[in-house]
Amino acid sequence: MTVLQGDYDYIIVGAGSAGCVLANRLSEDPSITVLLVEAGPRDWSLDWRIHMPSALSYPMNGTYYNWDYRAQPEDTLGGRRLHCPRGKVLGGSSSINGMVFVRGNRGDFDHWAEASGAAHWSYAHCLPYFRKMETAERGADAWRGGDGPVYVTTGAARNPLYQAWLEAGQQAGFPFTGDYNGETQEGVCRFDRTTRHGRRESSATAYLHPVRRRPNLTVATGAVTRRVTLTANRATGVEVLQGHHIRRVTARREVLLSAGAIGSPMLLQLSGIGPAEVLRHAGVGVLHELPGVGRNLQDHLEVYMQVSCKEPVTLYSKLSLIGKAKIGLQWLLTHRGLGGTNHFETGGFLRSDASVSYPDVQYHFLPVAMNYDGSNGVEGHGYQAHVGPMRSESRGHVAIRNTDPRQEPEIRFNYLSRESDWVEWRRCIRMTREIFHSPAFTRFHEAEIQPGPDVRSDAE
Repeated sequence: MTVLQGDYDYIIVGAGSAGCVLANRLSEDPSITVLLVEAGPRDWSLDWRIHMPSALSYPMNGTYYNWDYRAQPEDTLGGRRLHCPRGKVLGGSSSINGMVFVRGNRGDFDHWAEASGAAHWSYAHCLPYFRKMETAERGADAWRGGDGPVYVTTGAARNPLYQAWLEAGQQAGFPFTGDYNGETQEGVCRFDRTTRHGRRESSATAYLHPVRRRPNLTVATGAVTRRVTLTANRATGVEVLQGHHIRRVTARREVLLSAGAIGSPMLLQLSGIGPAEVLRHAGVGVLHELPGVGRNLQDHLEVYMQVSCKEPVTLYSKLSLIGKAKIGLQWLLTHRGLGGTNHFETGGFLRSDASVSYPDVQYHFLPVAMNYDGSNGVEGHGYQAHVGPMRSESRGHVAIRNTDPRQEPEIRFNYLSRESDWVEWRRCIRMTREIFHSPAFTRFHEAEIQPGPDVRSDAE
């Protein structure tokens, strides 16, 4: 354990998708000292399951690498509390996610630039940085990078169900795109993923591992930041909990918060910055009332539609203990085979209506019918499409409950709280049924499992 003490030029809180990049770039200057603080463990342990792409359900659903939050009961979802996994390890959520690599649509970037007046958020301005970050397996071009730190692989999509998905989407009237991260996003497609030679590629493996021995970079794991310390309304350091000890570290220049969509507003509130009523209720003194901290929480909810399969071509036969053991052994020896993929090898970005200017629905296709936590929810062969609107209008919040940074905050997404979201969801389900009933799936389609053929009306 690195015992924290003294001061640094920059203190970065959170070694996730942004924090590892910041640590890499700032420490390029040998005259600058950088401290990177992470609550979770190192990612270079012998635990192969965090690096094996097909084992993604293990870190996503465990508690060692994951804060394992639960959102508040949602009235529109029958009172259910949905899982909200957030990375607690070097690499953050990029070390536990599904590894699908998506830049986002240029329309969103251009809208942000226009709406905010921040021209540097336009897609044209961001494109050189997208290219700089990646090494695309497919090769460099005007849209894709060829010598960046993040290795991006395109799924082989060899299973016949992947091909059926691509053909069915086009038969249903949707386009095909050869590179959704390139010039044209819209269409059914083969998916890119962040894997390198059969192993997960995270922000830690791409940006932090190559530079972690720099003498001016200190990486502290197992260190939970309690609050940002302020002097005359300026962030001057952090208080960190290491074991049973509280350490105070000073930043000569800046404190950078990169603790994620949940962690960053939570840490600001713990530091006395945020809505006054939230801070007082949690027992935190109000140093700076800022009502927007923790507000405007957004998420892209998705559902999976499942179909039973007439032919034994799905991954169901691989889900037995013997099947998993064979996959794991092959991966350990060669980093190849089914263990080297996240299995989301095809999907799509489609418009739900002709009036929509650019894709508003995202798909992930999986050649097996199973639960998102990796458990087999269906007995027998099946396949499924994960589908959901990309720009939901529902908004929620994050609010601390007390002064303990290790305690789960109140997370409320308010899913489907806007009527427009219901309209989009109905379109998503009907679009998916149209694709699944296209000729390419005829030889495979047996019966709809979820939501079920009896669910037809808007009310249902």
